[in-house]
Amino acid sequence: MSTPLVSVIVPSYNYADSLAVCLQAIADQTYPAIEVLVVDDRSTDDSVAVAEAQGVRVIALADNGGCGRARNIGVASTSGEILFFVDADVAMAPDAVAEAVAILQAEPGVGAVCGIEDPEPLLHDTAVARYRGLQYHHWSASGEGNVTFLFPAMCAIRRRVYQEVGPFNPALKQTEEVDYGYRLSRRHQLRLTSRVRGRHDHDHQLVPLLRKLFHRARLRIPLYARARRFATGFETASRAWGSLAAAAAVPAVALPVLLGPLWSVVPVGLFVASLAADWSMYALAHRLRGVRFLAFFVAVHFLVNVTITAGVAVGTLQWLVSRPFRQLYDSTFPAEATV
Repeated sequence: MSTPLVSVIVPSYNYADSLAVCLQAIADQTYPAIEVLVVDDRSTDDSVAVAEAQGVRVIALADNGGCGRARNIGVASTSGEILFFVDADVAMAPDAVAEAVAILQAEPGVGAVCGIEDPEPLLHDTAVARYRGLQYHHWSASGEGNVTFLFPAMCAIRRRVYQEVGPFNPALKQTEEVDYGYRLSRRHQLRLTSRVRGRHDHDHQLVPLLRKLFHRARLRIPLYARARRFATGFETASRAWGSLAAAAAVPAVALPVLLGPLWSVVPVGLFVASLAADWSMYALAHRLRGVRFLAFFVAVHFLVNVTITAGVAVGTLQWLVSRPFRQLYDSTFPAEATV
């Protein structure tokens, strides 16, 4: 088989701590035909200096426009037949590029290949980072196969497919990957595979993680309202019901206080239902980290479920009252398209 040039594009914003590790992992790839470009999205740390010290070509943008725009600029500034997007806080396994290229060459119907992150965090090994790494790994690995949810942290796309689908929507700052996944998967297979692996420097503090998940849940509402279904490969109906059950358990705690101890079955039942919605994830946490970490994991994921439900509720209200919010994904679902 031929050896097509792969353009590895690294959008970066204030990731100086992990960027050197990310770029070293790219340099260690077994695949021989790679060009590397870092698109710095107006970082305020020394990310540009870190990249330049690694001998990598850098485009330093004059203003911050989000990772979608940075990826688009990277595509326009490279020439590879295959585009490989890698987040600056990800270190790929040495064979990640080679495996992605092998899949694309063997399966012409596959337009893009996304990787699955290992459960262990890359740098910040806090309890929250261990939670997020394990949770994200499980949600991704359980959806392995053809999906509609793009995972751009490690993602190889044929250039001709990118040109056909069009660029990332630069107006979307936190949900551009879900938008792009819908657009791409309507035309081509989008493959999520454990053959492409890496480690991610996950969120390692609880409040920033919850804030991010709240806004992502809120901003997905107009997309899912138009699509009338969840993206496959990460978020599922059962996980949505689990989040709702966890959120409902919070006010239900008042029932035994107001109506008597027998009513405690309601909040307990809702809590158990939230666990049952993703039981295999908790089993994985227990198997990999033990009972003490499982207790911490359950507590954090309960907060995550409540936060996601709050984001959905706010997003739903915003969708009801704001026409611009409802139109956020109009370019994803043109009038003539059928979903």
